[in-house]
Amino acid sequence: MDISCQFATSLKSPEHIALAEALGYRRAWLFDTPAQSPDVWAMLALAVQETGRIGLGPGVLVPSLRHPMVNASGAAMLAALAPGRVAVAFGTGFNGARALGARPASWAYLSRYVQAFRGLLRGETVEWDGSPLRMLHPDGYAPPRPVDIPVLISALGPKGLAVASELADGLLTVNNETEHSHEFSWAALGVHGTVLADEEPLDSPRVRAAAGAGHALAYHVTHEFGGDVTQLPGGDQWLKVITAEPERERHLAVHDQHLIGLNEADEAAWAAGGWRAVPSTTVTGSPSQIAEQLARYAEQGVTEIIYQPAGPDIAGELERFYAVAQRGS
Repeated sequence: MDISCQFATSLKSPEHIALAEALGYRRAWLFDTPAQSPDVWAMLALAVQETGRIGLGPGVLVPSLRHPMVNASGAAMLAALAPGRVAVAFGTGFNGARALGARPASWAYLSRYVQAFRGLLRGETVEWDGSPLRMLHPDGYAPPRPVDIPVLISALGPKGLAVASELADGLLTVNNETEHSHEFSWAALGVHGTVLADEEPLDSPRVRAAAGAGHALAYHVTHEFGGDVTQLPGGDQWLKVITAEPERERHLAVHDQHLIGLNEADEAAWAAGGWRAVPSTTVTGSPSQIAEQLARYAEQGVTEIIYQPAGPDIAGELERFYAVAQRGS
């Protein structure tokens, strides 16, 4: 099982990716979240200058954010700067879309988008919005077509899985969703969490900083997909904070600090005892517990684990997780 990493894209992402490469991580993915992050293509291009081996890619691109030519041109640029190191992942859009108050793309739209994206990179003339498109980049402006870049699709339900099977080179999932991993030769799983020190309590400030944002994802996802947040530990307090906001602005409160830190509602849930669920909402535990969990993922068909470090000590989180992951992979 490959050990990769992912980051909430920041101005320090190139530095963090260089650290990951030095430790031995296979690939680094950057989130495409324009409401809270710098441009993903710019940060990936800067990361090329700091690295020489590690795989690079945006994960995930959201079709509604950019014209397919923009992403095809960005992907071709990155492939020219880092030959053989680039992969791209697509999804319908969670934080990347919902933080803007937008709905996720439909699977039909994503399917058309990925087909257009891949066709452009092959050098084909494709149709988009009723107009024919082709990459017109001459020599020196992009690599010659075809540009071969692997594509993953983030999918959970049957429609998404069908699109991934038809159009992608592999599957990307999160939140322990491994049921269909064995159906794909490349099955990547995104995880969050932290390696606990001996007898370190789950409610310690360090665990809160390192695993709290990943834990808060459970509240964000449950709320945004129409679930009952009050069934989660501290969910009543979380929902109270969110519903105190004007309805038309609640998406701003939900997605504030998404996978970076804890927002006001996340803080309220944590203080109410939500931290007790961290071992089930994230990959958090002792070194042996995490190694065992990663071994289970491998048995379930996961071929690439993608770890997101968080908190003030990114280097330490990357180092500790990689050391443990080598035992569990």
